[in-house]
Amino acid sequence: MPRGQKSKLRAREKRRQAQAQTQEEPEVLENAEVTMSEEEESLFLLCEQLNDIPQMLSAAERASNQQEPQRTPSTTTAAAAVSETRSNESVYKKIEERSKASSIHQAATEPWFIGPLDTKVVILVHYLLYKYQMKEPVTKADMLRNVIQMYKSHFSEILRKASEHLELIFGLDLKEVDPNRNIYVLVNKLELSHDAKVNDDGMPKTGLLMIILGVIFTKGNCATEEQVWEVLNMMGIYDGRKHFIYGEPRKLITQDLVKEKYLEYRQVPNSDPPCYEFLWGPRAHAETSKMKVLEFLAKVQNAIPSAFPSLYEEALRDEEERAQARVAARARTPAVAGARSKVTSISSSCPK
Repeated sequence: MPRGQKSKLRAREKRRQAQAQTQEEPEVLENAEVTMSEEEESLFLLCEQLNDIPQMLSAAERASNQQEPQRTPSTTTAAAAVSETRSNESVYKKIEERSKASSIHQAATEPWFIGPLDTKVVILVHYLLYKYQMKEPVTKADMLRNVIQMYKSHFSEILRKASEHLELIFGLDLKEVDPNRNIYVLVNKLELSHDAKVNDDGMPKTGLLMIILGVIFTKGNCATEEQVWEVLNMMGIYDGRKHFIYGEPRKLITQDLVKEKYLEYRQVPNSDPPCYEFLWGPRAHAETSKMKVLEFLAKVQNAIPSAFPSLYEEALRDEEERAQARVAARARTPAVAGARSKVTSISSSCPK
């Protein structure tokens, strides 16, 4: 059975379990609407499919002392990118409708019946994304009033699950910047070096980028196009098929992220027929690190980076090299400033 189908079955079984648990909740939960929309269903399915990703970590460990697999070409198709439209309605209504109205990839046709708390999680994800796009902080009071509403006693659980979705799918960390007033902001996992971001259409793509960078890292810092698509397929992301979050993925990873210098996409030398491979681009090296990418991948498996010794050791070496480079850069700065000052002094003392 294909991994995607297995993930879908796992997700549905969890939804059925959630429905059974809901019967034990207070009456307010029992009477709630628990039919999941297609986009909500797809968001949870994507989270379930991420559970297949850690297999590449174990595979990388097994292959650490073996030769790199032979490169093989992959089939390619081209499609136009699609941008997401927005309404001008009230914030809560806008977020609720957005979670139910988008056209998505092929998913199960019948509705899922799940607990109402899961639906609140997805609505909160969209609400926080809206705040991120508007560059606005959000308070606990905002979330309780606009999203959580009658489920106040479940706030911590809903917020925790929403935070996990935002991190693993969108590459955003939820930070509490003012514990006294319960003010939160979303922070991109990348240390953005300039104004351009991995979300030209307003939807953060950092989570997908971190996955691709992870594939490249685990494949010896150079991954074939086939290897990248194999992992993306595990997530229900397919070449030529519009994804409800990432749009048309081929354009995103072979054009947009390459243009933004997060990825390098090149033809394998002497390949016939031609095949292609991915490497980290200069902005990826500048804005993240192997350790951060490994931490991201390990978190998907609910593990720690040191659970993958060979990758962890390489990430540690990378951290040491970065630290040495920073020390060297700081040492050069005073010397350069001193040289410039000396030149300026000599120039000003010369007769005109």
